[in-house]
Amino acid sequence: MDDQDIGPRTLRAKTVNFIWRNFPRFFLGCLIIFIFIFGSIISNKKKIMETNKADSMNQNRPSINAAVLLLKPAEIKDCINLPGSIEPWTRLELKTKVGGSIDKVLVKQGDNVSKGDILFSIEKHDYRIALQRAKAANKLALVEYKRNKKLYEMGILPLLELDIKTTKMNTAKADLEDCELQYSRCDIISPIKGVIQKVDAKIGLFLSKGDMVCELLNIDKVKAVINIPESDITAVKQLKNVDLTIQALGNHKVKGKKYFLSKSPDTAAHVYKLELALDNKNKEIFPGMFVRANIIKKSIKNTIIIPFYSVISRNDKHFVFIEKNGFAIKKNVNLGIMEKWMVQVTKGLKHGDKVLIEGHRDVEDNQKINVVKEITKL
Repeated sequence: MDDQDIGPRTLRAKTVNFIWRNFPRFFLGCLIIFIFIFGSIISNKKKIMETNKADSMNQNRPSINAAVLLLKPAEIKDCINLPGSIEPWTRLELKTKVGGSIDKVLVKQGDNVSKGDILFSIEKHDYRIALQRAKAANKLALVEYKRNKKLYEMGILPLLELDIKTTKMNTAKADLEDCELQYSRCDIISPIKGVIQKVDAKIGLFLSKGDMVCELLNIDKVKAVINIPESDITAVKQLKNVDLTIQALGNHKVKGKKYFLSKSPDTAAHVYKLELALDNKNKEIFPGMFVRANIIKKSIKNTIIIPFYSVISRNDKHFVFIEKNGFAIKKNVNLGIMEKWMVQVTKGLKHGDKVLIEGHRDVEDNQKINVVKEITKL
């Protein structure tokens, strides 16, 4: 007899047989569902209890005295502050154009001179003799040329002889001009208006052609030289004026006009030289003084700014507390650029919010606070 012959034949028997065979599965499934539902109920009750407990603690916790800042539209600037130094507008090393012994020194270190002033004199005796010889030779050549020209016009002298005398006359004239030039160069003249920075010449000192006698500086106008990092070069290219602070003059503030920006880096540090022109008619600014340049890369208006110390950072996240109906409310924020001790808030706050700037580190979310001071402007 087969298995089909001995199995349940009625519907009731088949149903009972199916339930009996699958009872363990049904029981296990019901048990899992029961455990899940029971766990959810316990979790919800636990959350409710924790919320009630927190609310109770907040209500029982004494209120914290706090100061708040009322947020209004404001402007913030993305700035970089870089060091630099003052250089003279012109630095000139004055050198001799003829050789000889110094017989006059008419200036000393620190003197102000004008363009055309005689500063030093080289002994002229040898150059005077050469000049007199050149004058005599030029006079003789001119007389000979005039005599030969008349003879040529009379047909007595050939053209070749006249050409020779013409060449001799021109050569003598050129020699005379050269001697006059060399003689004039015995007086060393200032080519610019400036101040004597250094004097190397002394009376009796023999100098060769090209030796330095002094250093001249033009400081009626000076330049501030600032090294610009590669990352900021694009912003600096658009500037026309830069605010400068000269520390040696009691943090005196001046405005420099952009004069030159190098097109390639000057050093291995990959910085670009920015030169700013400064007026210095009163000569208060000296070369070598240190300056600080406050360079504004960009300016953002009608934005939200708060003191950086009002921001609390935990786990790479930033948040602040605002006052709402007498309670401290936690607000996550995204930060933007900084200027001094103020920071821009790009997300999380709006105009009209009251940000806790004092007492914010002693409160928790939804804790009652007592506002003792409200500030509208820092």
